[in-house]
Amino acid sequence: MPWRPVPRSHAIAALIGLALLALWMAVDDDAYLRPLDDANLAFHEAGHPIYGLFGETLALYGGTLGQLTFPAVAAATFFLRRERVGTAVALAWLGQNCGNIARYVADARAQELPLVGGGEHDWFHILSRWHALDADHTVAAGFRLIGWALVLGAALWLAWPLRPRATGSSGS
Repeated sequence: MPWRPVPRSHAIAALIGLALLALWMAVDDDAYLRPLDDANLAFHEAGHPIYGLFGETLALYGGTLGQLTFPAVAAATFFLRRERVGTAVALAWLGQNCGNIARYVADARAQELPLVGGGEHDWFHILSRWHALDADHTVAAGFRLIGWALVLGAALWLAWPLRPRATGSSGS
């Protein structure tokens, strides 16, 4: 099934939006992008009880899983509908969420971030269970790398059909 045609103006507008998202991610000191991360926080908090239905361990991981699930489902839905702009934007959202998660992971030892309701730090407990608390910055760097790859990959994939194409002349 071919991809649905996208008006050039829509693709360009989406690319500008993705470029602004990437710029915002690059220059924002605290890596918290309002209002997007306010919504991501709601998905994070919803993930705890949703995944918690499957046990205590998944309840702990559920915050991060919730943050990843919602944009991943959106990306999969747009992909299955063969909607290029929606897929790219959802993938960029997933990547931005990885950057937000990286910020949380990097705080596992310091625990300086303000938490909703003063709760416990998920990633302190996750990394402690893995006996890897001292790897918080390394794990965070991995999330950050995946996040940037998703954002930049989504932008490049969206831009690909906009590239100039060579005409098929025989040269005579």
